[in-house]
Amino acid sequence: MKKLMLLIDKVSTFAGHFFGWSIVVLTLLISWEVFSRYVLNTPHAWVQDGQIMLYGILFMMAGAYTLASGGHVRGDVLYGFFQPRTQATIDLALYVIFFLPGIFALTYAGWTYAGDSFAIREQTFSPEPMPLWPFKYFIPLAGFFLLLQGLVEIARCLVCLRDGKWPARLGDVEEVDVDKLKHMVDVKDEDIAQLDEYVLKQETKR
Repeated sequence: MKKLMLLIDKVSTFAGHFFGWSIVVLTLLISWEVFSRYVLNTPHAWVQDGQIMLYGILFMMAGAYTLASGGHVRGDVLYGFFQPRTQATIDLALYVIFFLPGIFALTYAGWTYAGDSFAIREQTFSPEPMPLWPFKYFIPLAGFFLLLQGLVEIARCLVCLRDGKWPARLGDVEEVDVDKLKHMVDVKDEDIAQLDEYVLKQETKR
């Protein structure tokens, strides 16, 4: 079970990293269009639509990755003080009552929405129209990844309820952990205290 959960974590992380490159493409596209518009005096009407679609892909495909890394915004003023089993109970209830129905509806409606768009070969409303229907298929795709990762999070809640502690989560880029950083550079709290004392003495001399 734990290996399967970590495998799906890896899939969500890979998808997030892969589609994260769209921000590089987006940056290059905007830079090129600014140069083309203001230096060469040759603007392109389709670039605006392309920017919106790239940003939409980046936003949607980051959802499962963010969920896998525990990066979604959480109002944890009280949550952080609860025992793991209490946290798991709250999470499980929220996943079942709100998350699963919402994401299932997103995936189902998104597939229907994309299918209707494909049927008419929908394009953007622009002097230089772009195909819009391929972009709309990212809606059910993002929903599928979110649904898959959500099931993993539910499994984590069940494991936590059984064992009394949260199971391992795939490590990835996180905020700086001061304790880990001090351990990496072999700095002790006494060294920091001595440095603070030295700096204070220097400030006093001034």
